[in-house]
Amino acid sequence: MAGEVVSGAVTWGLFAAWAVHDAEELATMARWAAKARPRLRERFPQVPEAVWQRMDLSQREVNTAIGLMAGVIAAASAAGARTGGRSPFFGTVLFGFGLHGAVHLAQSAAYRGYTPGVVTAPLVVIPYSVWAVRRLAAAGVPVRSGRPAAVGLALFPVVAVGVQGLARLLNRR
Repeated sequence: MAGEVVSGAVTWGLFAAWAVHDAEELATMARWAAKARPRLRERFPQVPEAVWQRMDLSQREVNTAIGLMAGVIAAASAAGARTGGRSPFFGTVLFGFGLHGAVHLAQSAAYRGYTPGVVTAPLVVIPYSVWAVRRLAAAGVPVRSGRPAAVGLALFPVVAVGVQGLARLLNRR
């Protein structure tokens, strides 16, 4: 039914789905990166050494990056709640989050094994994102335009690299 009210389950659900997903990343990322680096280096010898050095993540850096991303996701969820899901910021982050789930699946396929976040991507990230977009559409929120998806796709790597870089900077000794 067009014109339904967008519930907090849709807007704050973004933060909840992100928290479940990032709990997996929090628990696995630093150890996985250390263990996977030699295998990746062997498979992709053309990748510059500087890239491999960036993959050397401490648990403290992972914790900081996830904490910084929590701020972004919480702000997007709050914007969504305040505007009944109509916030462009919320829509862009929602689409970026859903596309992020697909990226996890592609990464694991390319790696041919487990990568952090791949368990919750098909169980939480993608189902929540599809459900939320459908709820927004049912409430008459314009979600069919490709703009939020395109912007989400373009900005996701920028935000991800930004929070990781800031986490590294904040954790320098």
